[in-house]
Amino acid sequence: MMLTKDKCFVDSNICLYLLDIVDAKKEIAKTILKTNPTISTQVINENVNILFKKYKHLSNIEVVAHTKFLMHNCIVEIINEGTIAKALFTKEKYQLQWYDSLIVASALEANCTILYTEDMHHGLIIEGTLSIINPFM
Repeated sequence: MMLTKDKCFVDSNICLYLLDIVDAKKEIAKTILKTNPTISTQVINENVNILFKKYKHLSNIEVVAHTKFLMHNCIVEIINEGTIAKALFTKEKYQLQWYDSLIVASALEANCTILYTEDMHHGLIIEGTLSIINPFM
């Protein structure tokens, strides 16, 4: 995978691959997260929720460590009223799921040009500025 110097936003699923046992996806996630990407409070909350629900083998200390890693190595955008309004617009215009539209809106508000995710349509360009990229393709 070739990275660019463009400002990027990382979806929850990419962050979770840091803890994965599949080396290829884990290495790609590490590479992306070394670039000081942008995430939102939603990404942090989704990671914590999934870790407690599906990664039951992890201790609370490990969940806290993963969460702190994300907060210290990423730019964290807070979801606000403007984000919600933009998400409502993008949901309708691009026929996105609600939580995906919040991710897209957060990326747009942070002026990111790339959104790394495997949950949305690879290659889709939102508002002429944000490219949806599945880094595992």
